Amino acid sequence: MAKVGIVMGSDSDMPIMSKAADMLEKFGIEYEMTIISAHREPDIFFEWAKGAEERGIKVIIAGAGKAAHLPGMCAALFKMPVIGIPTSDLGVVDSLYSIVQMPSGVPVATVAINGGQNAGILAAQILATSDDALLEKIKNYADEMKSEVVAKDAKLKEVGYKAY
Repeated sequence: MAKVGIVMGSDSDMPIMSKAADMLEKFGIEYEMTIISAHREPDIFFEWAKGAEERGIKVIIAGAGKAAHLPGMCAALFKMPVIGIPTSDLGVVDSLYSIVQMPSGVPVATVAINGGQNAGILAAQILATSDDALLEKIKNYADEMKSEVVAKDAKLKEVGYKAY
């Protein structure tokens, strides 16, 4: 199966990025995860991003904190899908802006602020466009989420709250 690359500039992003890895594991998708600072070690970053395709990477998930260059730089060097995760809160919007405001010709898909789980799901959905077994796993996951909501609603009604 195709691999996903997960990259972050700091270990402070690990709680968010690990949620993407958790989703990939749930769907049985192989991934590699690394910490590379595009600012402090640009030579290592360039080598990693330029070599991603050769390593079997089909999608990159890049976390972006306050100095949010990783997703855009990945997209500049890697010609397959890149998903950016803004990993700072709305009090510091630079990471969100730098991901959603990419110039024409260098797209980066963007998920919610701190949206590691959605980034993992989106990467799986991209890979599922050419993998029917993976698509089935994603559909099953959606069914599981629906069942959880139905069960919570039933429990709510069970304890006496008025039904809608």
